[in-house]
Amino acid sequence: MDWCSKGLSLLLILVMIAVMFGCTGRSVVVAPQPSVVPQGKLAHAGYTIQVGAFSHLDNAVRLADKLEDRGLGAYYFLDETGLFKVRFGNFSSKDSALRKARSLYARHIIDDYYVVGPEDYAASKDRTRAKTLLRDEIVKTAQRFIGVPYRWGGASPERGFDCSGLSMVVYHLNGLDLPRSSREQWTTGSPVDRNRLSEADLVFFRTRRRGGVSHVGVYVGQGQFIHAPGRGKKIRTDSLSNSYFRRRYVGARTYL
Repeated sequence: MDWCSKGLSLLLILVMIAVMFGCTGRSVVVAPQPSVVPQGKLAHAGYTIQVGAFSHLDNAVRLADKLEDRGLGAYYFLDETGLFKVRFGNFSSKDSALRKARSLYARHIIDDYYVVGPEDYAASKDRTRAKTLLRDEIVKTAQRFIGVPYRWGGASPERGFDCSGLSMVVYHLNGLDLPRSSREQWTTGSPVDRNRLSEADLVFFRTRRRGGVSHVGVYVGQGQFIHAPGRGKKIRTDSLSNSYFRRRYVGARTYL
């Protein structure tokens, strides 16, 4: 078969494919397989390294910044003991988490560390408990941050407890891998009507004149939500019936 014949054969094949798929408007390019995690459900977190135990927030922020500068996805949080601690990473195995921790320890980047495993999270324990208990744990975690100063944690606005950073950390501390930005959180969850909100759902707002979702809070029941309101302010509880938030409310998402 000469090149001309081969070209005609290839063209004929492409025409046949176009006829088969043209009516549906679908691309003939093979789409990637969908994620194994269904819409509205979050993957469970893997192994995380925990370091530090500070009475002052600034020390935790500095350590989180130091690790974040190395691309380690670090965040600080207020522990049940009242101390600020730092976690980073999401490793698929305990061995890989330990290797990273030992490497950082040897370079004096971190001091003592502890590897948190999936079995330590409320999300894993929830397999044998009622789903409402996991929601309760997420709410309790969010409540621990009330009164913690809102701050960027450095020069970059991507750091610190901005609104979506707070919701991400609250979910991560309970073993659920919530995305970082409010827009990602909005598109990841399943829609839920305002009159059907449950504790631990996320509520979203449009606080800018242009663009879409720009603010998010953790719903805690009774029309209340916890959020990081802005620079110079502390993490607090507000009401969905507040005139400011009522006008800017765009919807809610659930992940459980």
